[in-house]
Amino acid sequence: VQLQAFGGGLVQAGGSLRLSCAASGNIFSIYVMGWYRQAPGKQRELVATIRNGGTTTYADSVEDRFTISRDNAKSTVYLQMNSLKPEDTAVYYCTADISDTTRYWISKNYWGQGTEVTVSS
Repeated sequence: VQLQAFGGGLVQAGGSLRLSCAASGNIFSIYVMGWYRQAPGKQRELVATIRNGGTTTYADSVEDRFTISRDNAKSTVYLQMNSLKPEDTAVYYCTADISDTTRYWISKNYWGQGTEVTVSS
């Protein structure tokens, strides 16, 4: 099982970006999916999560600006980021709890490789 993130880049403050993260491999089921970010010199922090039923959670700093969604048929999670601020600059990582077809009764936590988002002022 692998997660691969796409969509980072350079954007001006006030702009928008959409991140995608696709899971691939011998997937049996995907449970919670989410995004974390790590800014230079800072610890990795939670941005948003979405459960397979659609329940979402957001960090206070991004609520009302970011929207997390998922397409279960495509095993993909998205992060729509609007009204971006320079403090949103970070490497964004996707994560998911996934059970594979060989041991479907056990879920493991997987991480993508990270995609860099830079917001200029």
